[in-house]
Amino acid sequence: MATAIANLPQIPDLTTREEAHKGAAAYLQSRLAAQNDAADAAFSIPVIDLAPSFSDALADRQAVADQIRKACLTSGFFYVVNHGVLESTRDGILKQAERFFANLSREQKEKLHIKHGNLGLGWEPAEYTSIAGDKEEKEGYNFAYEAAMDPTGGDGLYRNLDGTQYNGNRWPKKEDMPDFYDEIKKYYGGVLDLARHLFRLFALSLDLSETYFGSMTTHPGGIARLLYYPPPKHAPSTSQLKLSEEQIGLGAHSDYECFTLLLTSSTPGLEILKPSGKWHIAERTPDSFIVNVGDFLMRWTNGLYKSTVHRVVNRSTEARYSVPFFFSVNYDTVVETLPTCIKEGEVSKWKPIRAGEYILERLNATTKDGYGFKANSDVHVKEEAASTA
Repeated sequence: MATAIANLPQIPDLTTREEAHKGAAAYLQSRLAAQNDAADAAFSIPVIDLAPSFSDALADRQAVADQIRKACLTSGFFYVVNHGVLESTRDGILKQAERFFANLSREQKEKLHIKHGNLGLGWEPAEYTSIAGDKEEKEGYNFAYEAAMDPTGGDGLYRNLDGTQYNGNRWPKKEDMPDFYDEIKKYYGGVLDLARHLFRLFALSLDLSETYFGSMTTHPGGIARLLYYPPPKHAPSTSQLKLSEEQIGLGAHSDYECFTLLLTSSTPGLEILKPSGKWHIAERTPDSFIVNVGDFLMRWTNGLYKSTVHRVVNRSTEARYSVPFFFSVNYDTVVETLPTCIKEGEVSKWKPIRAGEYILERLNATTKDGYGFKANSDVHVKEEAASTA
């Protein structure tokens, strides 16, 4: 089951580290190597209407949860519509993404560079990170949970990935990006509410109490990204043949956390790995979010739910913008197999891991220099002082 601890120990957990590096790499390679043509017949990305899930009737909510379960047993991906996040809020965040990458100078972005911290927050140039070792054509801006952006106000117990408490977000100056933070806050609050609602449905889908994950999401991890994918330098192609490095926006990977809520502009780019080893190009469904299972849910369910490998390739002639929100539990949670997902006498496929540390180690593997586990470093002392200055 999942348990929580008051504070992360200062000493890294070797099992968590091993699982984040060797375990994650082995899983990715196993998925990329698999070729099950017959299983493609069951592969689909359903559109799930969330409207009934807001009903007072448990039967209505359970019906939606059953649809989610079916999707998680096959592709690990689904769309949600009638989710409650306003169109103006969704349009607003995509506009901010475009503004950030188009209007800020390189010098202004450099001051926000993720290399200045240990948590992967701030501006992320293409040359600094690679999720799968590819040359990636993308630019990102990353931000994380703040109690001020939580509609509940939080519980005052939020910890960063490494157990520290300072605010690690790197925001542009107000004079450089007027209204930027306000739009971010509005969007973040909306998707955080939606994520908590979805977690209740995930609980129902696993024959758990609807509130099972509630105590684990009172100060949840939730890293969000603004992403920019430029048009390809070469002629677009829909071929299943191996792409040149220049065309890859984001390399093949699985997400680390519980699940991801993805908002995109009209330009397609998401590709999902099918059991046959072929790539499925995800169509854009208006007014929807794309939801996909992450590694935590896969581990919690003992592999029942699929943390499906995917990538981003912009094959159009237009820029692509997207805003993924990676929803986690409180970072001081230990993730281990759920009681409804393991039979008596059965051994779990996955070892218990520390949530925040696992994500930090996975992020560490994507960077040129690495963030590292630096809970006792002078960098944290300086940053914590700066955040309160």
